Amino acid sequence: MTQTETTDAGGPPARRGRAARNDSLILDAAREVFLRDPTAPVAAVAERAGVGMSALYRRYASKEDLLRRLCHDGLRRFVAEAEAADAEPDGWTAFTRFLGRIVEADVHSLTVHLAGTFTSTPEMRQDAERAGALSASLVERAAATGRLRRDIVADDVGLLLEACAAIRVPDPGRTRELRRRHLAMLLDGMAAPGAGSLPGPPPAPGELNWRWRRSEGNA
Repeated sequence: MTQTETTDAGGPPARRGRAARNDSLILDAAREVFLRDPTAPVAAVAERAGVGMSALYRRYASKEDLLRRLCHDGLRRFVAEAEAADAEPDGWTAFTRFLGRIVEADVHSLTVHLAGTFTSTPEMRQDAERAGALSASLVERAAATGRLRRDIVADDVGLLLEACAAIRVPDPGRTRELRRRHLAMLLDGMAAPGAGSLPGPPPAPGELNWRWRRSEGNA
C-alpha cells in the first residue's frame, strides 16, 4: 500500500464514513428503544446501537436533541411523500397512495409517542406547516374527484394515520399486513357518498396540537 493510500484510508473520508454508520446505528436503535419506552435513558440507546456514550454524545448533546432529530426525520419523510403524491394527476390516486406510503413508512408510531417531550425548532414548525398545507391540498383534490366524502378534513387524516400506527404485533410482516387491511377499511368509510353523516364536528384547526406543547414536567 502506498503512502497516499494509507493516508486516504485513515483520513477524513474514512472518519466521515464511520461517523455516518454510527449515526445510522444510533438513530435505528433510538427508534426501537423510544418506541417501547419514551422515558428510556440514552444509555439504553447506546447499548442497543453498540456504540459508546461518547460516540452518542458527539452527535447528540442531550436526549432532547436525539428525540428532536427522530421526530424531524419523520416530519421530513411525511413532507417528501406528500410532495411526491401531489405530483400525481388524479386526486384520489394521489390521496390513497400517499396514505399507503405513510402507513408503510410507519412515521406516526414514534412521533405520536414523543409528542411534547422536546422543544420544536423554527425549522420543524415550518416543516409542520408545510405538512399541514400539503395534507389539506391532498384532501381537497381527492374531494374534487367526487370519491372522497365532503365532510373529511385534513386533521381527520392525521387521526387515521395514528389509528393505523397503533396496530402492532410481534411479527413486523404481520403488522404491515394488518395496517394495510385497516387502512383499506378506513378508506372505504371515507369514500363518497358515505352511509350517513359523521357524528360530531371535525377536528378544529390546531385542536390536536396540544400534544406538541412541551409540558412543565418535561422542561
